[in-house]
Amino acid sequence: MKPNGNDPLVMIDNDRHLFKVSRNNFTDPDVFAKERERIFSTCWLYLGHESELKKPGDFVTRVVGGRSILFNKDRQGNIRALFNSCPHRGSQVCRERKGNAKSFQCFYHGWVFGQDGALRNQPGEESYGHDFKNDPDSNMRQVPRLESYRGLYFLCYDPEAIPLVDYLGNAKEYLDVIFDQSVDGMEVIGGTQEYAMNANWKLLVENSIDGYHATSTHATYLDYLKSMEGGLTNVALSGVGKDLGNGHGVIEYSAPWGRPAGQWVSLWGDEGKKEIDALNARNEKLYGKEKADRIAYKNRNLLIFPNLIINDIMSLTIRTFFPQSPNLLHVNAWAAGPQEESAAARKFRLSNFLEFLGPGGFATPDDVEALEHCQLGYRNSQEVRWNDISKGMGLEQPAMDDEEQMRAFWREWSRRLTGPEQIRGERT
Repeated sequence: MKPNGNDPLVMIDNDRHLFKVSRNNFTDPDVFAKERERIFSTCWLYLGHESELKKPGDFVTRVVGGRSILFNKDRQGNIRALFNSCPHRGSQVCRERKGNAKSFQCFYHGWVFGQDGALRNQPGEESYGHDFKNDPDSNMRQVPRLESYRGLYFLCYDPEAIPLVDYLGNAKEYLDVIFDQSVDGMEVIGGTQEYAMNANWKLLVENSIDGYHATSTHATYLDYLKSMEGGLTNVALSGVGKDLGNGHGVIEYSAPWGRPAGQWVSLWGDEGKKEIDALNARNEKLYGKEKADRIAYKNRNLLIFPNLIINDIMSLTIRTFFPQSPNLLHVNAWAAGPQEESAAARKFRLSNFLEFLGPGGFATPDDVEALEHCQLGYRNSQEVRWNDISKGMGLEQPAMDDEEQMRAFWREWSRRLTGPEQIRGERT
């Protein structure tokens, strides 16, 4: 944990408004092992959205926190999360990425399980004890905890974890603003974007809620929008960064791009303006002008600790990512939007999603390049040992291009790795 002598994981000097993070945190296998034990095995982790399971029998399979999970809806409409492992010899029971099934059969020895994970039959059943099927250990095992908020399903491998609503805490306000964009409910659109980075997972946490890098790293995107007739408004990039507690953080800000949630740009034409105006009028009637304006004109990059990012910007993206090693992470991302929106609005939404946030868009390749070069730079961490995320520390209200929301993450990360009694290295 401390190859550099007595270096702490995180070093805070409140008097000097300094917040330092050891670069060893991004490379050390021991740190990585403790993260898997103390974060990914104990925190609430995002699994999927209710709209991915529209009909009884629908299922998707995912790897969440290093475990293979079967996420499905049974014939009674109950949503479940099962460990995708046969109780017989351990083979993955369901090998498909998604689909609809009345039951699940393990291809190895043919055991068949219901949508609820209960063992229904197996070849050579007469050779087993008469009460074998009634033994709970003969069934696929359900995850210890599965709870939802606003259609977002989370699981937790710790049976004693606090309820999800308490874990989300102050982040619920921002989830409500995001999901109140729809009256018929949000839905995940289409399939999944998947890609990998040769970088530590915490670098993508920081990057996803970092307003500081936007104008430099993503200058090409802003230039591209400027070159398009009617691609931008005259709204400035401006906003705030907040620590939401429990490691969650957000930046909320105005920006010049179009938002299908309510900010029109002339590129969308007169028909687009009519639709946006009607949407804003509907939201003002439902929620009042202050909240309607917030839905329409404010962007949000929201972190739910440890690794769920919801980008409510020029499109709406749900993104989660898991470490494979100290220097490799896998990313899954989904576009989302209101079920009731028009075909034209959906077209603009998906265009924005792919154009900026997609693996081949303007933003993601820039971010991958930046984060992989950070990871390469950590080869020098024995001599150049600290990252600085002090920007805005000590301000009454840090701005969206300050780093308060990153400090929220690191405080919780450090607390979980070193114990609840202190953040190691803090000087008050």
